[in-house]
Amino acid sequence: MIAGKRKNRGEDGDGEDHEEMIKPRLLPSLIKNKEKRSQVYAKLKHDKKTEKRKKFMARKAAESRALELGEELPPKKIPRTIENTRELDETVCQPNDEELFADNDTDEFNKILKQETIPKILITTCRFNSTRGPAFIQELMSVIPNAHYYKRGTFELKKIAEYAKNKDFTSIVVVHTSRRVPDALLIINLPDGPTAHFKLSNLVLRSEIKNHGNPTGHKPELVLNNFTTRLGHRVGRMIQSLFPQDPFFRGRRVVTFHNQRDFIFFRHHRYIFETKEKKDDKKTQGAKNKTTTQDRVIARLQECGPRFTLKLVSLQHGIFDTKGGEYEWVHKADMDTSRRRFFL
Repeated sequence: MIAGKRKNRGEDGDGEDHEEMIKPRLLPSLIKNKEKRSQVYAKLKHDKKTEKRKKFMARKAAESRALELGEELPPKKIPRTIENTRELDETVCQPNDEELFADNDTDEFNKILKQETIPKILITTCRFNSTRGPAFIQELMSVIPNAHYYKRGTFELKKIAEYAKNKDFTSIVVVHTSRRVPDALLIINLPDGPTAHFKLSNLVLRSEIKNHGNPTGHKPELVLNNFTTRLGHRVGRMIQSLFPQDPFFRGRRVVTFHNQRDFIFFRHHRYIFETKEKKDDKKTQGAKNKTTTQDRVIARLQECGPRFTLKLVSLQHGIFDTKGGEYEWVHKADMDTSRRRFFL
């Protein structure tokens, strides 16, 4: 039998060492008998649950005691998640980074974000379109203001880019489909790039969303969350350049791009204010119950659709070029060495 040693100080304080035998913890996986193994596992699970309950009750008692004495509450434990235990990244943007602000003043999206140029978007498809693609494009046009759809035909993407430059378009959005389902999105910033290639998944159209709302023609508010690194900041500004920078708040439309673990979740909502009556019953002596109504305003969200998820595949300098193009960033399989490593 394996034995451990633990040192205890005597009652008289002379510092004598006493050896105590500690019974080793028996793991269920080492027991060959199935019935015995299940019993040991159930006992360990019960002990763990009991210990967790004791800690919770002790923490609750400490909080109530602190409230009674007027002291500060004990700090709450922060749960360990993949997000707050991510690997350290030197490219995370800081609020006092002067170099980042200088780059923002000279990048390709500066004119649009400073409202010197009105964004104008050209939306097209790949050469072999699908049945689900046009429905997705129609909903994209309702999300992005000042968006125009052009049929791809047999034209090459470089010729489409030249045509879009001459017609004063600021961006091109190409919807790629595979097996009759949109599976990729290509965003080209004009006139000098860059070009971002996204993988598209989990597409849900407006008609497939229960109790969906119908968007209006007002310019939406744009929400970008968790684009913290230099690469994420650049991708966020690229997405931001697709939308006008003067939203019409009376339209109550919100477009959200939420980055979590390098997956960009897209949602399109409309917030609604409703007035509801709240009944209060009051009892008085010698009289019946009196009911009074009070009006209160409740805010809620209504999803307008579509709903999809993007994942960055590559970011390329200049206009889209598969042969001689230079890439700022390309996702490769050997980059996924840890679950806690993120790039956006």
